[in-house]
Amino acid sequence: MKWTRLLSLLLICTLLTGCSCRVSEESFHVSFDSTAELRDYLAWTEDRVALIAAHRGGPEPGYPENCIDTFENALHYAPCLIECDVRMSKDSVLVMMHDESLDRTTTGSGRVADRTLAELKGLRLKDNEGEVTSYVIPTLSEVLQWAKDRAIVELDVKRPVTPEAIVAIIREHQAEAFTVIITYSTPTALEYHDLNPELIISASARDMEGARYLLASGIDPSNLLAFVGVYEPSDSLYALFHAHGMRAILGTMGNLDQKADKRGYRVYSELIRNGADILATDRVPLASKAIGNHPD
Repeated sequence: MKWTRLLSLLLICTLLTGCSCRVSEESFHVSFDSTAELRDYLAWTEDRVALIAAHRGGPEPGYPENCIDTFENALHYAPCLIECDVRMSKDSVLVMMHDESLDRTTTGSGRVADRTLAELKGLRLKDNEGEVTSYVIPTLSEVLQWAKDRAIVELDVKRPVTPEAIVAIIREHQAEAFTVIITYSTPTALEYHDLNPELIISASARDMEGARYLLASGIDPSNLLAFVGVYEPSDSLYALFHAHGMRAILGTMGNLDQKADKRGYRVYSELIRNGADILATDRVPLASKAIGNHPD
């Protein structure tokens, strides 16, 4: 049975045992008072409700990637982690941009790192169809200000931005209770953990060997999400993470999203039944249908 928005909101809050997060009735905003609440919200339980990670913020026609208005639009569909990308300007300001180059997603050209913030703010963002919009490149500070009492942001940090710079700006904005850091190796996860043990970290572990290495790292599993790759992993990998109370993020961007384009949202429903807890997707509207329709 398809949930109404209000019913789904109430059910989500009911199922998040021990979590006192608040959820808006008009869109899927969430608010946490502490990192402990965020950990409770993201922990795996047998009655967990699946979540969506809006890849690059959930772009659609008219809504470019890595744009605050796009993030807000994604939250109209489902409870979403807002996955977004961090780069550095020439004058060392952290800005939201996936590509090293400005050419694909803005009216500018050349490298992000060769432009000052003032120059970047003079550009306009393009949507994925190449249409120029009225939106400008946001800074990470602006995103963290927007996200407070609204959303969880998942930061995909691009080189040469350092863990120290990311941890410092999160601390400056007191954003630990609504931020997740994406890492691609256990050593990098440990760097962030050593800088701030309260941070929630998404760490890659695509097979049993990688999972055991991550679990032996010394990072408390309650501070971890496990990214299991862009293809379905073995049942045993899901079971191992779930046994440690960890949610598994499955990247559907690419092949699995294309499969859902052809076969419908039930592709996502099956992925959830098989063990995926968070779907990192480029198809937020379509995947959102599975959140309310998959049989528990």
